[in-house]
Amino acid sequence: MSFGDPNNPYGPPQGQQHGQQHGQQPNYGYPQQQPQGGPGYGYPSAPPVQPYGGGHAPVPSVMPGTVKAARVMLFVLGACQIIGGVLMIAASSWFADYIEDEVNSDPTISAQDAETVTNIGAGLMIGLGVIFLAFAFWAIFTGVKFATGRGGARVSAIVYGSVVTLASVINLLGANIFALISLVLGILIIVFCANKNGSYWFNRPRY
Repeated sequence: MSFGDPNNPYGPPQGQQHGQQHGQQPNYGYPQQQPQGGPGYGYPSAPPVQPYGGGHAPVPSVMPGTVKAARVMLFVLGACQIIGGVLMIAASSWFADYIEDEVNSDPTISAQDAETVTNIGAGLMIGLGVIFLAFAFWAIFTGVKFATGRGGARVSAIVYGSVVTLASVINLLGANIFALISLVLGILIIVFCANKNGSYWFNRPRY
């Protein structure tokens, strides 16, 4: 019996016989080596490990200094407006008495007209006081929202600063020197909230 006989059922396959004749060892159907670039054993390679936090940009946890300054200015203006509003409401009765005395001193004005003018003056003082208190609430509420608020708090602060700036300019035209302080504060609030630090803080990502 010859293993070289191609018809011999007990001999090795022809491919292996050919390899044995050339000095090669049979591999019994397994590959000689792994293919280049593959992980081996037919399993795909694991994806690269992402850094902690999924690769997101770091979230700023400290409010920038300019934003803090704008917040303090909102609180200062709000406190001043509370004081002004309360004083206006409290002084409305005194203002009404003053107007009444001035009107009664004019004999050409009837008592009914004098009362009407007095009521209008007192109502005007109370109305201005309520407006001041509303602006104070706006400023303080906006300042409180700086810590957790987003773009809405920023827009509210810029609009408030713009209104304060406009009102201060009008008061300066009326020779009110003290309006220069509110003018400066209003402009700084706009600048500090609109610059890149304000954008960095109010547009920070939330995860």
